Amino acid sequence: MHYRRLGRAGLKVSEISLGAWVTFGNQIAEKTAISLVHAAYDQGVNFFDNADIYAAGKAEQVLGKAVKDLPRETLVISSKVFWPTMPGVNGRGLSRKHMVESLHASLMRLGLDYVDIYFCHRYDPDTSIEEVVHTMDMLVRQGKILYWGTSEWEAAYVAQAFGFARQYGLIAPSVEQPQYNLFKRDRVEVELSPLCEDFGLGLTTFSPLYGGILTGKYNDGIPSGSRATLEDMSWMQERITPEAIAKVRKLTAIAQKLEVTSAQLAIAWILRRKEVSSVITGATRLEQLDDNLMAADVVEKLDDAFLTRIDEIFGKELD
Repeated sequence: MHYRRLGRAGLKVSEISLGAWVTFGNQIAEKTAISLVHAAYDQGVNFFDNADIYAAGKAEQVLGKAVKDLPRETLVISSKVFWPTMPGVNGRGLSRKHMVESLHASLMRLGLDYVDIYFCHRYDPDTSIEEVVHTMDMLVRQGKILYWGTSEWEAAYVAQAFGFARQYGLIAPSVEQPQYNLFKRDRVEVELSPLCEDFGLGLTTFSPLYGGILTGKYNDGIPSGSRATLEDMSWMQERITPEAIAKVRKLTAIAQKLEVTSAQLAIAWILRRKEVSSVITGATRLEQLDDNLMAADVVEKLDDAFLTRIDEIFGKELD
């Protein structure tokens, strides 16, 4: 396993990480999730991504059980705040009240004294960036979080947060967590890349396989028991279009030439970018985890000819 700095921060994260979205507390059994965490850790993964909203808090509980007996200082654990998780008008968003209360609830579920990274899960138009930066600065100084970041924020808002933090000597965000894959490219390559250069922002990208579509598992239809069949993931079926599948079939052909899996190729394509600190992957089985973790070895196989061919296939971002 290789490790990369979180942008210009001193924190180092495994370049491939394990996320809890969809799977923990929902799609897979608790025992399976714990086994996946331990297997990932044994192979060098130190970054485990989570959020208060995942499985209504159950994902954090599961991760807390999984890491209970692991050395805390060797782990990088994140959570997030924004979506409604509590009753009342203040039970959502990025107000100081909700952020503090949500963090305390997350720490209780995780069984931790602090999280390493705390993300603003979306931009909140009802809360000023000044309040958000002040609150994150306060939480860092209290030792409840070590670094903070944003997720799916527009580049302009991230830049505003940096500007305000610098002006008043506050702790600025270290990381943004965007969706990034062969189908969704513009936010990282066009909008966020300049911020990474100018401010030292790191990226922990999610959905590298576009919900599993880039693995090729949907090339011949939707398999029974797959993520697209879950009731709360029905929107995925809108992604499985003839146009998308045609592109994935071409990617699968390239992967076969390289003697790797489509998933490994899709993850390696992301890892080649220096802005990316870690690619957050998901898994439901140990075999999937092992397959994903081998993607780092594929990067060196991606010469200019292969990258050009992939660009020809996926050059236009899907709406």
